[in-house]
Amino acid sequence: MNIYSKYYIPETDNTERLLESKMNKLARLLYTYAPYDGILNLPISGLTIIRYSGTDMDCSKTFYLPSLAIVAQGAKSIIIGQETYQLGKSQMIMQPVTLPVSLRTMEASKSEPLLAIRMDLNPKRIAEMALKIYPYGLHQRKQWQAGYVMNADVSVIDAVIRLLECLQKPKDMKFIVPLIMDEIIIRILHSSVGVYVAAMGFADSGVHQVADAIAWLRDNFSQPVKVSDLAKLTHMSVSSFRDHFKAVTSMTPMQYQKALRLQEARQLMLYQHMDAATACRMAGYVSNSQFSRDYSSFYGVSPRKDIARLRQQS
Repeated sequence: MNIYSKYYIPETDNTERLLESKMNKLARLLYTYAPYDGILNLPISGLTIIRYSGTDMDCSKTFYLPSLAIVAQGAKSIIIGQETYQLGKSQMIMQPVTLPVSLRTMEASKSEPLLAIRMDLNPKRIAEMALKIYPYGLHQRKQWQAGYVMNADVSVIDAVIRLLECLQKPKDMKFIVPLIMDEIIIRILHSSVGVYVAAMGFADSGVHQVADAIAWLRDNFSQPVKVSDLAKLTHMSVSSFRDHFKAVTSMTPMQYQKALRLQEARQLMLYQHMDAATACRMAGYVSNSQFSRDYSSFYGVSPRKDIARLRQQS
């Protein structure tokens, strides 16, 4: 028997301990940079901290750009279309396209608030790196999803920690931050979901084509549109486009457009103090009653009550 065997610690245990240590350090940094509940946009473009000290009965709705989110403490759920994703401590989720999401804090307290960080992914930068990492194209992929949940990787968490530490060093903000963000993208591209991230950068991939349709919808949400027009835009058949769009977003193109219109109307009422009738017209609705029904179904309350609640919260 090896005399050192009793001191041997399996590599998996070492990895788990290292990950636990890194996650605790990340949680401390997030707690420091986000001293109160809410969503904090950091000086590093595309980097956001989420902190909440209590669980939610209702879902908050917003739009997320293509992004990577990491839960350092607590637990949350993300609803995208018809899919619900549960994330606990040390888990990450990657979303390949811009999507309307419903968020709910599932596990949090004043002593241990939910702490998460989200990093927007730059499709152009991903495209540049994906071509180097996958020079012969993408291998066969399984069914597309609106989100991909995975256990946190030590190397990714370490990079995020170093990214946050750059906030204290002005010189690093300019020169080091871009390098670390590239490192994070590279590590994700090498991960178990790397091929799905890489698809954002390949013009002939379903994700890239759906992203083109989404970009058009976001720029023209108030305009009437047919699915056949979107299919033509992406150079796909109508049936193929429907299937790809539903797989990547977990909703139909018309459901996506409705979410865009409702969000725009909400922003107009909240920040430009428009009445509901004016806001619904600006967002592309022709019927006040239809707008009110859709709004109440989507946000859970009427436009008037929702805006009053949001103003009171802020």
